[in-house]
Amino acid sequence: MILYYVRHGDPIYDPDSLTELGKKQAEALSKRFLNYGLDEIYASTSIRAQMTAQPTCEKLGIEKVLLPWANESLAWDYFTVKNENGEKRWVFHLESYRQKLNHPEVRDLGAKWYTHPFFKETNFANGAQHIDREVDAFFASLGFEHNRERACYRVTKKNEKRVALFAHEGFGKIFLSSVLDIPYPMVSIKMELGHSGVTVIHFDENAEICYPRLLQWSNDSHLYKEGILTGYQNWIDI
Repeated sequence: MILYYVRHGDPIYDPDSLTELGKKQAEALSKRFLNYGLDEIYASTSIRAQMTAQPTCEKLGIEKVLLPWANESLAWDYFTVKNENGEKRWVFHLESYRQKLNHPEVRDLGAKWYTHPFFKETNFANGAQHIDREVDAFFASLGFEHNRERACYRVTKKNEKRVALFAHEGFGKIFLSSVLDIPYPMVSIKMELGHSGVTVIHFDENAEICYPRLLQWSNDSHLYKEGILTGYQNWIDI
């Protein structure tokens, strides 16, 4: 099985939508997926994620399945903290918390990073555990039973499908951390997801025990192919 995790295109957050650039990115994605095909398409319940998925759904004739737990608002409730002005920000955007996430004691805790006293006043533990449960149920339905103690999956049914999930960056960081058994602190502060970026993970359905392999992270080759200017968050030309 191949999983494509796709961040939405260039957004308008209020009202929830895509910019004209975001719509072009969504169309470019649909051409990419048309080349290789998809068997199942999932999306966050946010409008921007659904709009990003829609051109692909139309070209491939596949109806998307909405996943409420993939909505950015869920991750926002769990993984934000207040800055000095009392405004909520993603934990990975505040320097004081970036230092905590990168602290040797936190790194040593691995998957249980959220148990460190640094985070006792936060909702991180509930958030990580919630997403882990949803991730495990999702992949179990696809034929891969997650063994978190051994950081691998037991293959329960042969699944050769290509599956795409269109969602977000803030949610994507905790989702991909959970899927790949890579501690969230490292993913959140060191790995970015660009607009319409495609992260590709291979699950070997022919093995008894599967170790998912990350093939691409936030790939934007579809934008280059269509001659669309690329750049991370519209401020670093790459």
